[in-house]
Amino acid sequence: MMRVIALLLLSSLLICSAVAQNPVMSLKKRWLTLSGEQPMVIARGGFSGLFPDSSESAFKVALPLGIKDTILYCDMQLTKDLVAFCQTELPLENSTTIAAVYPKGQKTYVVNGKPMQGWFAVDFTADQLLNNVALTQNILTRPSIFDEMFPPFTIDDLSAIPAPIWINVQYDTFFNQHKLSAVKYISQMGPKTLFYVSSPEIGFLKNVASLVDQKTVRLVLKFLEPETVEPTTKQTYGAILKNLALVKQYARGILVPKDYIWPVGKDMYLQPATTLVADAHKAGLEIYAYGFASDFPASYNYSYDPAAEYLQFINNAEFSVDGVMTDFPNTASEAIACLAHHQKFPRQKTGQALIITHNGASGDYAPCTDLAYEKAIYDGADIIDCSVQLTIDGVLFCSDSADLSKSTNALVMFMSLSTVIPEIQAQNGIFSFDLTWSQIQTLKPQLVSPLQNGLPRNPAYKDKGRLLTLTEFLDLAKVKAVSGVLIDIQNAVYLAGKKNLDITASVRAALSNATFDKQSTQQVLIQSDDTSVLAKFKDIPTYKRVLFIEEIIGDAPKQPVQEIKKHADAVTVFRSSLMPSNAAGFTTVSTKVVDEMHAANISVYVSTLYNEYVALGFDYFADPLVEITTFVKGLHVDGVVTEYPLTASRYMRSPCSDPSSKPRTDKFQVTFLPVEPGAVYSIAPDDARPPAAAPAPSLEVSDVVDPPLPEVTNAPPQGAPAPSQKKSSSTANVASVGLVILASLVLGVLTIEC
Repeated sequence: MMRVIALLLLSSLLICSAVAQNPVMSLKKRWLTLSGEQPMVIARGGFSGLFPDSSESAFKVALPLGIKDTILYCDMQLTKDLVAFCQTELPLENSTTIAAVYPKGQKTYVVNGKPMQGWFAVDFTADQLLNNVALTQNILTRPSIFDEMFPPFTIDDLSAIPAPIWINVQYDTFFNQHKLSAVKYISQMGPKTLFYVSSPEIGFLKNVASLVDQKTVRLVLKFLEPETVEPTTKQTYGAILKNLALVKQYARGILVPKDYIWPVGKDMYLQPATTLVADAHKAGLEIYAYGFASDFPASYNYSYDPAAEYLQFINNAEFSVDGVMTDFPNTASEAIACLAHHQKFPRQKTGQALIITHNGASGDYAPCTDLAYEKAIYDGADIIDCSVQLTIDGVLFCSDSADLSKSTNALVMFMSLSTVIPEIQAQNGIFSFDLTWSQIQTLKPQLVSPLQNGLPRNPAYKDKGRLLTLTEFLDLAKVKAVSGVLIDIQNAVYLAGKKNLDITASVRAALSNATFDKQSTQQVLIQSDDTSVLAKFKDIPTYKRVLFIEEIIGDAPKQPVQEIKKHADAVTVFRSSLMPSNAAGFTTVSTKVVDEMHAANISVYVSTLYNEYVALGFDYFADPLVEITTFVKGLHVDGVVTEYPLTASRYMRSPCSDPSSKPRTDKFQVTFLPVEPGAVYSIAPDDARPPAAAPAPSLEVSDVVDPPLPEVTNAPPQGAPAPSQKKSSSTANVASVGLVILASLVLGVLTIEC
């Protein structure tokens, strides 16, 4: 039954996986690998980022999600009767049910000079393990609904899969102590599938060298941490690394932790690359890097985009590793086949979805600052956004919220002004309309993740940059010739009714002063959750009005959609209104909201996209590019609102994003394909699935129609410039901001080649 389930899953993912093989990418590239061929993808334990490590489904699903000749990596374990199976950790209790099945089976052994306690395969027969013990996920951030579905997977079964196999013998000395010979087992394996054999023990590699055909089998020395002592030579791996010519005498390659190549400092930023790749290639050794996992943050330089890390190792100007070992072979494959060498390509189709920022590149810099906007433009955003706020002295500026305590140090600076405004939010805040612009200029911006369990963002620049007035923002957009701007207008009803401030008229005046109403080269999107605000811009035909739908909806019936059409040309909706996730973290359905809006000729923008794996459903494989693909190629949204525009830009510029590309018509490369809702989740057993949640409510007319805005009497002059701000200063500021961006890139040692 387990095999049937695995094959069913494999079949469904072949149709709707995140990447599938495609002829679009058969362009010949020159790589800086030892052979000049593209780097290899090595799937550690199969697709162990999703399924239990080294399970049947993990191995079988890794293949259709990877490039041609994706290598299946198996850490060998041996039972007491010399049956070999795959499992990474020597003690089995963290990745199997062995402790529950055999509660008295715990032992303590000395392994490589250190005591190790646990349940060990060498104490059990194959029958005891294969027929009674099941595999479990051993990393808590990964899905557990596939636990106990699969028994340990033998190397004999692995050899039956038509794919190259890499066997790693991590504990040869330990096996020998138990009178079990890994050398003998390896020597008896058939040559058709065994392509790589590795070990951190030099003695094992020398012993097996004469027993395998080295013309077809590559022997690889696996390096552990530099200070760890190698069992045969009693030298540290750091010392062995200094004599690669000697390594070449018994191995064709080396497998090293990725930090050997690109060290990461204690501050989690990249340090300069070592010369190890060049040194290995000079010695005639292939070099493979291990330790890649999309759900394990590696460095702030990558902005939580796992593809960026692979590009750092394969697509920089100096070198490329010969292979990457990963728990997520799909992301490594898309980096190699779809992203490397393509970042200077133009967008694939003019009709592709817009890249719309959310507070600029606010995943990298404090939101709505000069640095965030400058980087967003540099990264390839089509539309930069400004959520407009108003000061007590009538200055318009950009900030995600009127409550400045969320993104600045306002609570520290102006604690006495903290108040609750129920019409805006239930929590205390420091609000922009209670401060002058001069006071706001004294604040320091704060880069804080908006996610509930968010990860730190670019801490070296967490309080850098400055907030921009709307005038400065518009000047920047003009100087940089971005495709367009999105102006988000918030709290217009409260400001008019309680503060006698007409933010809508102020925005109109500012746009007019910048002549955006007299041109059509750059798009102008006016966004609000209030249709009465949008009505104030109806007379300017070059402006596109966008209704922000605050509610999570499951359907958009004809009547409310027709009402939207009276007021707006587009809508912005949350991700969950299009692809909701269940309590287990999987998508099970997609709504028809996009199709229903498109039927009325209303564009749909999806918000907000993040790179952090904690914000992604398990179906997306901890890969933000898979989510973008699903919304753009699968649901056909017209724009993605993102805090990481560089990730979206990588997607849009890749030939794999071409909507006309067709899957699985060429065996060499891959293309992006959207997730099929429920395809992965349906494989889990019924008793592992949480109860289905009720669908989100349908959009109603009352959610759309708003009353007229309150009248403003004796309003101050609209669109007044900020005190002490000269309009011409914006151009000069652009250059200085660019220098800061450049400095941050230098700090990050970002040498990814385009």
